[in-house]
Amino acid sequence: MNYGDIYWVDFGNSSMGHEYIGRRPALIIQSNQQLKVSNLVTVMPLTSQTDNCQPDDISIKKNNQNSLHKDSVIKVHHIESFDKNRFIGKIGEVDASTIEKVKQYLKIHFSIDS
Repeated sequence: MNYGDIYWVDFGNSSMGHEYIGRRPALIIQSNQQLKVSNLVTVMPLTSQTDNCQPDDISIKKNNQNSLHKDSVIKVHHIESFDKNRFIGKIGEVDASTIEKVKQYLKIHFSIDS
């Protein structure tokens, strides 16, 4: 389990409002250092519903590195943390360009100056 990996994650069976539920792919956005010291893992969910993109969402084309079945979108506004027990299995990983886009978004989301 590493920063930039895409995993199948169990988001649970109930939601409120716009929360995701069920088993779905998610991108690990927590640093490798923090992954070693915490039982919680912070992620951004992915969806293959590419027609419902928000301006900040990040598109990912399926390829051999990420092993996605369809082109997908990282739903950047839906940052969540889950216990490691909710992680079902690794799907793949994102490329350096996608990681850079996530980092840039996180700076905006958390108002971090470079």
